[in-house]
Amino acid sequence: MNKSELVAAVVAAGVEKKAAAQAVDTVLTSIGDTLAKGESVALLGFGTFSVKDRPERKGHNPATGESITIAASKSVVFKAGKALKDKVK
Repeated sequence: MNKSELVAAVVAAGVEKKAAAQAVDTVLTSIGDTLAKGESVALLGFGTFSVKDRPERKGHNPATGESITIAASKSVVFKAGKALKDKVK
């Protein structure tokens, strides 16, 4: 499912298309803004989005075999909630 299909699903629930698109955009923007602050987003019955610090580590260039240092970074992690896990089973 992509963003436009998600909007269509909200429209199918009885919301006008423009309002549905605005609601989806607002939710996604709010999640992104909260994660950018380093905070987590917990959606009861769905799951939790959080930011994980990845430390600096050693790697290698697959083309040359040369050893390189991969810089520390942050990544977004999603942990599915129990209800979502049960639904997917």
